Amino acid sequence: MSDAVTAATDGLGSLGRRTAVAAGASGLVVSMLAVPASAAPGEHPSLPTVDTAALAASARDALAVSPVVSVPTEATWAFDVPAITVVADPPPPPPAPAPAPSSSSRSAARAPIGAAAPASADGNAIVEIASRYVGVPYLWGGTTPDGFDCSGFTSYVFAQAGITLPRTSADQRYAGTEVPADQALPGDLVWSPGHVAIYAGGNLQVDSPQPGGTVQIREIYQSNPVFIRVG
Repeated sequence: MSDAVTAATDGLGSLGRRTAVAAGASGLVVSMLAVPASAAPGEHPSLPTVDTAALAASARDALAVSPVVSVPTEATWAFDVPAITVVADPPPPPPAPAPAPSSSSRSAARAPIGAAAPASADGNAIVEIASRYVGVPYLWGGTTPDGFDCSGFTSYVFAQAGITLPRTSADQRYAGTEVPADQALPGDLVWSPGHVAIYAGGNLQVDSPQPGGTVQIREIYQSNPVFIRVG
């Protein structure tokens, strides 16, 4: 019988210790009765009060000084990017203007085809203007560089010098003053029935001859032509 009491008392004492440890872990203060292994049967001495908070003091101190880091699962990261301003390169400077041509180069430059001659142009200027259109095809009724007939050619050339001639060769016969052949000058009209040309000097004339031909400089082929000075 005494062996059974002793075993029960030892088990109760062990249970009391385990209960005290479990309670201390939860931070509770408990009082409980336990019979130590050395207690006599029938005796029930009271156990001292166990302060479980003191048991965990060192653990709480460690937690108090340790930082707590908590990152939620839905957290996002962001960082600031400084604004960048892109400035385009300045445009290149404009090219320097070309130097103005000298008076000598201007005088040497030839007027373009069809340019108006001054109203004071002399006969040589008329011949020079007429020579610009050498090679233009003959065209019946033509009065432009696209094609000339004989009187269309002479009226166009004189117009470039500021002189108006009648349209037809018949009317141009009386557009100026008739001069003797030995007194003819470049720029005079060379008229014959049905044809008119411009005298170039030296028994030469500039004219638009006939269909299939072109404006040309050639010898005067007419017999007894009339020379007419205009202006």
